[in-house]
Amino acid sequence: MKTKFFFIASFMAIVLFASCTSNDTPANSTTATSTDQVVIDSKIDASIDDVSNIVEDQFLIKQNMTSKSSEIIKSILPACAKVTWTLVNGNFTGTIDFGTEGCALENGNVLKGKITITFSSNFTTAEQTITYSFDGFTHNGKKIQGTKTITRSLKSTDLLVAVHPVFTCTVDMTVTFEDGTVYTRTGNRVREMVEGYDTKGNWEDNVFLVTGSGTTTFPNGDKCSSTIKTPLRFVMACKRPFPVSGTVLKVRNNIETLVDFGTGECDNLATATTAGVTTTIELKK
Repeated sequence: MKTKFFFIASFMAIVLFASCTSNDTPANSTTATSTDQVVIDSKIDASIDDVSNIVEDQFLIKQNMTSKSSEIIKSILPACAKVTWTLVNGNFTGTIDFGTEGCALENGNVLKGKITITFSSNFTTAEQTITYSFDGFTHNGKKIQGTKTITRSLKSTDLLVAVHPVFTCTVDMTVTFEDGTVYTRTGNRVREMVEGYDTKGNWEDNVFLVTGSGTTTFPNGDKCSSTIKTPLRFVMACKRPFPVSGTVLKVRNNIETLVDFGTGECDNLATATTAGVTTTIELKK
């Protein structure tokens, strides 16, 4: 079986919906506050999802070239993105340059600056660590900073008995919006490719399940935590950076909010339930 060595963070591509604990927010805060935060989170996570897809794309292409496979894999990068590679001490380092004028992906998101990725040239190891960082990189005007480390392995898990790609992500990143507000993200995510891993060159049949937890620090210094209660399901055929199902529990000032992404529809909708009141949310990228 041909095995597709993808990794996404996911992290993002992984959705991190944070909960807040604030001295400035009273215990009877309205549901609107929670839904507003979910919308902000979805914008941040969409940025990180695009980055993860780009890095995953380049990893797969380099692996395919190194193996001298005859299979043709089309990159998701637009022609305006320039990629250069170096091989030093057994490690590949690739720089993806989107320029300073703006380089649009097929989904319409506009990127600027550079992403640098590094991983071993030995693709036969049981585990492989991949890192990436940023240099003047923006996504739809949001500046992305920090580093990400992903451990890629092939194994059986509670979510899928068959051996499949599993990507364990450690996240420490900062996102600055155009208005100057700054958010930081730390945490751990496990992203499992549960479908599509035996069709190496086809993106659209990939399905991922994501679990984990993390902490977000907001512009006013509030520390916020989130926990994925039901694995988030991402279907690449939907061509959206949002899960089609799964739930995330938010806790703010001891008030719980459950974010629910639905039952499998390819849309940008979710619901947030706080104190028995449910609100429908339109996620943003």
